[in-house]
Formats: sequence, structure tokens, C-alpha cells
Amino acid sequence: MSEEVKKGLLGIVVDETEVSKVMPEINSLTYRGYAVQDLCEFCRFEEAAYLILKGDLPNSIELRQFEKIERGHRDLSKNLYEIIKHMPKKSHPMDVARTAVSVMGLEDKETTDNSQEANTRKALRILAKTPTALAAFYRIRKGKKIIKPKKELTFAENFFYMCFGKVPQKEIVKAFDVSLILYAEHSFNVSTFTARTITSSLSDIHGAITGAIASLKGPLHGGANEEVMHMMNKIKKPENALKWINNALKKKEVVMGFGHRVYKSGDSRVPTMKAYFKKVAKLKKDKKFLKIYDIVEKVMISKKNIHPNVDYPTGPTYHLMGFDTDFFTPIFVISRITGWSAHIMEQHSSNKLIRPLAKYKGSKYRKVMLLNQR
Repeated sequence: MSEEVKKGLLGIVVDETEVSKVMPEINSLTYRGYAVQDLCEFCRFEEAAYLILKGDLPNSIELRQFEKIERGHRDLSKNLYEIIKHMPKKSHPMDVARTAVSVMGLEDKETTDNSQEANTRKALRILAKTPTALAAFYRIRKGKKIIKPKKELTFAENFFYMCFGKVPQKEIVKAFDVSLILYAEHSFNVSTFTARTITSSLSDIHGAITGAIASLKGPLHGGANEEVMHMMNKIKKPENALKWINNALKKKEVVMGFGHRVYKSGDSRVPTMKAYFKKVAKLKKDKKFLKIYDIVEKVMISKKNIHPNVDYPTGPTYHLMGFDTDFFTPIFVISRITGWSAHIMEQHSSNKLIRPLAKYKGSKYRKVMLLNQR
């Protein structure tokens, strides 16, 4: 009897988790049992981060303490600032994020301590410092002076401030905050599984998150939001959208921002993110991207029955906020550090080395011949 190969581990349940689940009965992604759309409506990102890392929503005292710690760790070492200053200007920001987290691991005094308590402290430091590292590179590559973080600003406000030198109107900040909540966690996706695999060898949290960032960079995962924007820029204007998408389908090209391994009838995060995309588009007086969005979405659903995933509305939203396209996935990183960290700690709490098998299909046994006999 031949072994059945499950490419991509499709349909294979490899472990248990308490962090998140797509609940079919309510058609929603949930974090620790809470529907993400409810978290987006009633909470800030900091509250969702607390929930993911600690298991429940914080009360006002717990939230203040959590925010005080996060805000106190935002600044970088002089060494890391210098490293970022000397990075090639053409570096992809995802590579900057990966390298920055790796350097944080070199500098952290608790790097080798894999206890739950130490990992919680390290997770919060990585969460606090990574936006600062990325914003510093954002400024440096444009020939601008680095802007240090401000403790009095929220997580979302502070990132805008460090990148642009100012905080936009509250509606823009809210839309950004919502995107962070929606991106924070999504069960055993490829980057999370990468983090858990690395952790299963009893490696440290910095190493696991560094590996997860490398995994997220790919266009079939986090890089999809960048590809969505590249696609919209190729289309250029709404009048071209119908012809472009029909031609892409005719050529059997992959249309980024559509389809999902878990969702078959629509990503539950999309309605929330699309609503905030519309709000941002209205504030920015933009109709072009919204019209392109609607035309491509309608054709994909009617002709292929393939629905958009959360990357589809997020890409143009970040664009309208003023972020460079190659910074879209790094924003994903900033958020997903929470989910990765929760899974890393969960893996440590009940660990077994992840070591799947492979079906060999190479050459049969061969003998090595002497050089003059070959």
C-alpha cells in the first residue's frame, strides 16, 4: 500500500491551539473566542494584543499597565539604530524587520530563557521595538531624520508619527488600528507554523519570529497585500479594470488578494476591512481604487466563485494612508508578532519536536564507482 502524500499538509491536523479559530457557526475568525469584527468595533489594537498574549481582554488597570510596559520599550539601542542607518537603501523592509528582530535577540538579556514569563516579557519588547525599527528605515531610505517614538501616543498613532512626523485624523488611525487587529492572528498559517516548528527544537522566541518574518514575506502569504497594490497600479484606472481582469483569467494568471486555504465562501475579515477602506477612500477623496476594487471583485466572484481575502482591501487602504507599497507586509509583521508570540509560548507549554516524514522518489540504491571506472 503506497503512502498518501498530503502536499502542503492539506487537511492534516498537527496540534491543538487555544489562540484562534474560524468558527463556522458564526462565520467568523475568533481570537480566544471573541469575533474579530467585535474586537474591531469595541477595542483598540493594544486590547486585542493583550487578549492574544494573555488569554483574556484586559480591565482598565491591566490595559494601562500593559501599555506602560509596551511604550517603555519602544526605543532602540544605539547599536540597532546604527545598523539600520547602514542598511542598503534598496533593502526590502521585510528583510530589515527580519534583521532587526535578530539583532534584538543578540541584545536581549533573556534570549535563552524560554519560560512563559520570560517569553511574555520578550514578546512585548519585540512588539514595541519592531515598529520603531521599521519606521527608522522608512525615514532613512528617504534621506530623512529618524523620529524617536513618543510614549504618550497609542500604538497606531505612534507608528504614523515615527513614519510621517504627524498623526493623521482619528478616522485614519482607527482604520489602521482595525487592520492591525484583523492581521494579528490566524491559526496555523504558514508563518505561524514556521514559528512553531522552530520553537519545537527549543529555539528562542527571537529566532522563531525571525523565521516567521521570512515566511510571511512570500507573495502567497503576507506579501499578497503588496501584490494587490501592484495589480491595481497595473490596471491604472477603472475603465481598464474589466478588460484587465478578464484577460488575466483568460491567461489563467493568479489574481492576488483572492482565495484562501481556510475560507471557501469569503474571508470573514473582509467586510470589516472593506468598510474601513471605503471610509479612508472617502476621506482621501479617492474613487479610482474603490471602483477598480469593485469591478475586479465582482468578476472574480461571478466567473470563478473566488472571494477576496483580507489582503485585497488592506493593500489600497495602506496606499491611501501614504505608506510605500513595500511597507504593507511589514505592517502585517508589526501586528502578527502578537499571534506568533502566543503560538510560540503555546508550543513551549506542550512541546514535541515537529518532524514530519517524506516519501522518497529519488534513485534506487547505487554503488559508487572508482573514478577510472566511471
